Amino acid sequence: MLFIDTHAHIDGSEFDADRDEVMARAREAGVCKILVPSIDLSNVDTVLDVCGRYPGYAYPMIGLHPEEVNAGWEDVLDAMHRTLLSLPGSFVAIGEVGLDYYWSREFENEQLAAFERQVQWSVETRLPLMIHCRKAQNEMVHILRRYKAQLHGGVFHCFTGNEKEAAELLSFDNFLLGIGGVLTFKKSHLPEVLRTIPIDRIVLETDAPYMAPVPMRGKRNESSFLTYVIERAAECYGVTPERVAEATNANAAKIFPRCFE
Repeated sequence: MLFIDTHAHIDGSEFDADRDEVMARAREAGVCKILVPSIDLSNVDTVLDVCGRYPGYAYPMIGLHPEEVNAGWEDVLDAMHRTLLSLPGSFVAIGEVGLDYYWSREFENEQLAAFERQVQWSVETRLPLMIHCRKAQNEMVHILRRYKAQLHGGVFHCFTGNEKEAAELLSFDNFLLGIGGVLTFKKSHLPEVLRTIPIDRIVLETDAPYMAPVPMRGKRNESSFLTYVIERAAECYGVTPERVAEATNANAAKIFPRCFE
């Protein structure tokens, strides 16, 4: 059984001591591709470097994470945009981008402007979006609707919402919900919600090194742990783990075609 981790921060310092071993365990577990988001200007090079060490296996994205947006966001995005245009064909998505008002609204307007600008990059480059959204779905949807006819799809990363929120997000064609470790948490309502979501509208992700699934919760997450998410998803849908892997691989191939060239 082969499957894809569509969101893992394997460039992080948490993996510096044993990255090769982590990647080896991922391959052994059945992970056939890993997509790696950027979060700020400083780690674009590290993402490219790490992905370059695992060609045909790890694939880079470029984007400014909403929690990294501050007063200097315009200069950061200018530099990122230059990198994006100077390396055509290098990135498979614009991400990790979005809105996050969970901790603070200090840079609310800056986040909105930065997100919209990166949505414009997606339109310009025909690359999908990898979207992070916490406590800001209304604002996010408002921006995306302005570009609905021009969008090239993407993933709403780490979806943990309710049935109504899922339906609103899936009203955007060629967008999928990223399902990860939260699905396995004891008090999570996500299993009930997932049963209402067509299997052709989800992809799998770890968000490693964060959000480790049960029974690994509390440990450093890694791509090999995705097997636990697949098993729980299979239970929710009443299908085999192999069917979940097959469906989500096909979904990922539609959204991230550059990973399959």
